[in-house]
Amino acid sequence: MTQIAFIGLGHMGLPMARNLLKAGYPLKVFDLVRSAVDTLAGEGALPAASAAEAVEGAQVVISMLPASHHVEGLYLGEDGLLKRIPAGRLVLECSTIAPESAKKVHLAAREHGVELLDAPVSGGTAGAAAGTLTFMVGGEAGALERARPIFAAMGKNIFHAGPEGAGQIAKVCNNQVLAVQMIATAEAMALGVANGLEPATLAEIMRQSSGGNWTLEKYNPWPGVMENAPASKGYSGGFMAELMAKDLGLAQETASHSGSSTPMGALALQLYRLLLKQGKGKQDFSVVQQLFVE
Repeated sequence: MTQIAFIGLGHMGLPMARNLLKAGYPLKVFDLVRSAVDTLAGEGALPAASAAEAVEGAQVVISMLPASHHVEGLYLGEDGLLKRIPAGRLVLECSTIAPESAKKVHLAAREHGVELLDAPVSGGTAGAAAGTLTFMVGGEAGALERARPIFAAMGKNIFHAGPEGAGQIAKVCNNQVLAVQMIATAEAMALGVANGLEPATLAEIMRQSSGGNWTLEKYNPWPGVMENAPASKGYSGGFMAELMAKDLGLAQETASHSGSSTPMGALALQLYRLLLKQGKGKQDFSVVQQLFVE
């Protein structure tokens, strides 16, 4: 089977890599946090002492890193991996980064004869663990067909968004909608409860009415309404508020490049930055509910 190098074993990368192991792919893994590497080594992966060691002999390289500068640092420059990965190999870059940064890495990969796809994901840590992620893919259609079985081992929805950088554009658009929905739902929940409504009743009324949205279906921000939602677990787990703030910032950068008007996205970014100032960046992004509760 295809030898895969997996770099970046954080909250998303670790369960994604685990699903590749379950699907039978031989995996060599690296992360700066050694305990994550050791965890997967105990499950059958080969541990690597560095990213460079991880890609040795790999036919496919997958990376899942926090931000644009991490991705550029990994692949570009004098010590970048693109100088170590042989021509004809495939790179699946699954981090959420700026579209312009993705295009920069795409260009460098092309110059080295390496096929690269920017393929950010949606579905959160639960989707990563369950293997039900959505992949939003930018790059050549032929490269996507090569990668499809690998994506399918980690997710259930695989979309070709368009050429290089298109996956990142789709991701920031999606997360901007998600943030605005979450804020609107939290605001409405607080309004109804403040005026005497029982939260679960209000949530169900809105869910079944014209205000229905993904947040009300899967991820209600009011504690106790949904037993397994992060809001009912002290806003732990899930998708951290600091990551939502990062993605909203990327959306604003993207809007600036195209001259697009995104007032709701801009306001959402300011509210999430406020949460960060309040020290809530590590909590799930549904913690925005607390901005509307005394």
